Amino acid sequence: MARRNNIYQASILRNLFIGLFIALGFWVIGLVKFDGVIPIDGETNKVQTQAIVVLTGGSGRLDEGLSLLAKDIKALLFVSGVYEGNEVRHLLKFSKQGPSALGTRIAIGNATNTHENALETGAWVIRNGIQSLRLVTAAYHMPRSLLEFENVLPNTLIIAHPIFPKHVKQARWWAYPGTATIVIGEYNKLLLVWVRQKIEVVIKNPSIFNWLVNLNMGEN
Repeated sequence: MARRNNIYQASILRNLFIGLFIALGFWVIGLVKFDGVIPIDGETNKVQTQAIVVLTGGSGRLDEGLSLLAKDIKALLFVSGVYEGNEVRHLLKFSKQGPSALGTRIAIGNATNTHENALETGAWVIRNGIQSLRLVTAAYHMPRSLLEFENVLPNTLIIAHPIFPKHVKQARWWAYPGTATIVIGEYNKLLLVWVRQKIEVVIKNPSIFNWLVNLNMGEN
């Protein structure tokens, strides 16, 4: 009996090891694909948009957003993720940009993460009848940001406008521990967003949910 139990436990451990090895393989393949979708240069789509959206949290993003706003007299700017209490004039002063007249075309939000960035931007887009926007954030953050924003705003044209922080070494990122931590962390967060969105689809769609329940109960 003891020998049979040992064989059974060994079989479980072997299957667990194989499962983990396969999962790791898929994770690595996904990481390689993720690396391939991170923007690598500043060449951006020149299509004019009605709005510019800046996701705060990294150097250069706000300055770039204000620079884009100054060049497009018709566009609006939404800065998502500003700490509560900050006002537009303080943003302008902080970014060392010029005319305070820009402030009349700027709105701010208070999101604390990328999911909230997308939600509060979505509400602002609907209020202002925006049909196209230029999304400004760090290149490594762009894939996850697009996944969140396209999920919230499926009918809005979203143009990626990546920023390249100097401390992030995108070329051969795996050779730099600091950058590797950032890239791998972003990849893992993107996977979690993808899983969350798939779960939301199942929950919101009764037919899919019922099919899964019936499948689990052995019904056809």
